[in-house]
Amino acid sequence: MPGHQREVTFRFLAQPTDVNFGGKVHGGMVMKWIDQAGYAGAVAWSGAYCVTVAVGGIQFVQPILIGDLVTVRSKLIHTGTSSMHFAVDVLARDLKAQDERLATSCVIVFVALDAPDGKPTPVPRWEPRDADDRRLADYAQRLIRLSKAMEAEVAGYRQPAVTA
Repeated sequence: MPGHQREVTFRFLAQPTDVNFGGKVHGGMVMKWIDQAGYAGAVAWSGAYCVTVAVGGIQFVQPILIGDLVTVRSKLIHTGTSSMHFAVDVLARDLKAQDERLATSCVIVFVALDAPDGKPTPVPRWEPRDADDRRLADYAQRLIRLSKAMEAEVAGYRQPAVTA
């Protein structure tokens, strides 16, 4: 779709300040990178301010080490009325050995908000164009169903509010 960027890629080196006590990049830092790349993709697609509403299926597959070249790829895989789902892969590459590996993956969901009121605002519709797009769109639909089931489960388990 002209004027709407579907993919965003960030690249940078993992820094000493990114690591945990075990010497590997900690999950919170990876989640920050995922949120930043997802936000950039959501704004690039919608042209509006966006907020994160969910992260699903996050998998920490391989560690990221200091000095690894990190690539964070965010790709739009579903649009709702005001929501956008992005598949995000975090890859790490040892520059000396040239081996790139999948470190983390997930789906992150954003909602576009209008400027004056901060209310959800419509986003341009995205349609799958090829078999890979359809596979990713189907994946997003399955995650949406799972997320709704999980929300219902959690709502049924919540403790009632304490009143004074």
